[in-house]
Amino acid sequence: MSETVIVLTEDALLDTDVRQIVDYYAERDVRFQVLVPADTEHNVLHEVVNDLGLLDLRRLWSDITNPDPDDREARTEAAEALRRSLDLLAASGATADGQVVQDDPLPALLQAANGFRASEVVVVTTPKMLDDTFRRDWASRAREAMGLPVLHLYTGSTIIG
Repeated sequence: MSETVIVLTEDALLDTDVRQIVDYYAERDVRFQVLVPADTEHNVLHEVVNDLGLLDLRRLWSDITNPDPDDREARTEAAEALRRSLDLLAASGATADGQVVQDDPLPALLQAANGFRASEVVVVTTPKMLDDTFRRDWASRAREAMGLPVLHLYTGSTIIG
């Protein structure tokens, strides 16, 4: 019987993310359950500090000039990110399913981990200087709330958070 690994990602997984995740679990019979939050709100000041700390000026401009999406738009974007992620996982030979969840993904993550009797959690995000430093990122919050191993990957890289 296969074990379930929950993958929480803030955006569509990239080829490098999928390759890294699938390779990590290659020796085990794993089924992935992907969760993508519908990002309906973000703290612009918080994002600006993160962007400045990482010297990401392109993202800084985007965070300043793009307003928060409305609920419908956020859900549509999350559904597309989920579809692309599931397509990449399937193309790699992995078994995966998923769902769009609320903006704060921790309650849905806890529910999914319990409902699927997950063995581990993989969180895929961009680096977030403030959250990562003060352990308020999704991976740290999940570690505090769950009794499961949590792997934090930075999207598009081989860096583990």
